[in-house]
Parts: sequence; C-alpha cells; structure tokens
Amino acid sequence: MFRLFRWLRTTVVLMWLCGALLVSTVALGLQALTLSAQVASVTASASAAAVQHRKALAKAVAKAKAKARLRRMLVAIPVVGAGAAVAFEAQDYRDWQADNPEGSFADYSCEVTALSAEVVDEVLQDLPEGMRPSRDMLLNQLPECAPEP
Repeated sequence: MFRLFRWLRTTVVLMWLCGALLVSTVALGLQALTLSAQVASVTASASAAAVQHRKALAKAVAKAKAKARLRRMLVAIPVVGAGAAVAFEAQDYRDWQADNPEGSFADYSCEVTALSAEVVDEVLQDLPEGMRPSRDMLLNQLPECAPEP
C-alpha cells in the first residue's frame, strides 16, 4: 500500500509538472508571437516614416533650389536685380533675427561670413572657368569678424 501511495504521489507530481510546463510553453509562445507582431508593426511604421521624411526632405531641397534659381534670375536683371538682392538680404536678416532675437546685425554678418567662407570653394566650382574669380580675392572681400569676449 505504501508503494502504491508513493507511486500515486510521484505520478501526480509529474503530471502537475508536465501541465505547468505545457502552460508555460503555450504562454511564452503567445508572448513571442505578440512581440513579433509588435516588432513588425513598429518596423513598418518606421519604414513608412523614413520614406515620408525622405520625400519631405527632397521637396524642401527642391523648393530651396527653385527659390535660389529665382533669386539668381531676378538678380541678373540690372535694376530689378539690385533691389531684389537688397530685399532678399533684408528678408534673410529678418529670418535670422527671428531665430536669434538677441543678435545684432554685426552678429548676423559674422555668421554669414563664416558660412560663406565654408562654401566658397563649392560656389566657385559651379562658375564657368572664364568668370571664376580667385578664391583669395573673394575671401578678402568678406568682412573680418572678431570673436565676442
């Protein structure tokens, strides 16, 4: 009788252990499936956002190029060009001042000078060989900026 009771107790413990393992396996399988679905969803939305961002960036670049092209065309007309150049520069200064309310015109000039010095080689390469001024002559025309104390 004692052997039968021990066998019954061992059988019940093994059955309970198998049941617990089966339930744990099913629960972990469902959790893995749920997490895989979430990863797929997040990946798809990130991919869609990246495509949308690329399109928006391409559109912004195209608009900037069109705006620059229009500015060059207006500046090419002698009388209208001089007025347009002044108007464009004034608008750029107002835009800069909106982002930098504490800045002065001297600060704006120094920032524009620094940025212009960085891209001068690229701009010169775009000009035809016969119309291209020397780099040094162009850089000498830019105002000198002293660092702020």
